[in-house]
Amino acid sequence: MAVLKIRTLPDPVLRRKAKKVRNIDGSVQKLIDDMIDTMRAVNGVGLAAPQVGVPLRIAVIEIPGEEVITLINPEVTKRQGERVLGEACLSMPGDQGEIKRSVTVRVKALDQHGRQIRIKGDELLAQALEHEIDHLDGILYIDHIESRDKLIKLTEQPQL
Repeated sequence: MAVLKIRTLPDPVLRRKAKKVRNIDGSVQKLIDDMIDTMRAVNGVGLAAPQVGVPLRIAVIEIPGEEVITLINPEVTKRQGERVLGEACLSMPGDQGEIKRSVTVRVKALDQHGRQIRIKGDELLAQALEHEIDHLDGILYIDHIESRDKLIKLTEQPQL
């Protein structure tokens, strides 16, 4: 497969709401495979299609030690609790901010074969689900912080 270029701010594709996938064909399958290769190449936990310049509602997530989760047209159906944590993004390298995320998230989506799936995520998976679905809505983690003055400079590449 291929490692794709990750788009960074101020690329406008990152701020647009992605379009629903209507047909899971060979081009969508190739995009998913390339996104997984790209995510792994940069040691990421998740990657949304807009981050590689494709405005479609597709995201991939791989929690260390777990199987890859492919989400097509995902929707958050329930959020529970709230926690404050540090978050970074491959599309904003070099920065991290403290934001509020849910403790538990439930999501419905299609998998890479077009089957309906439901996922309940806690901890890192909950964070990754919210982060990647935000990308599909043109939202970046910095939209959840009080001020960009509160960003912390990182010395390592972010994972989400």
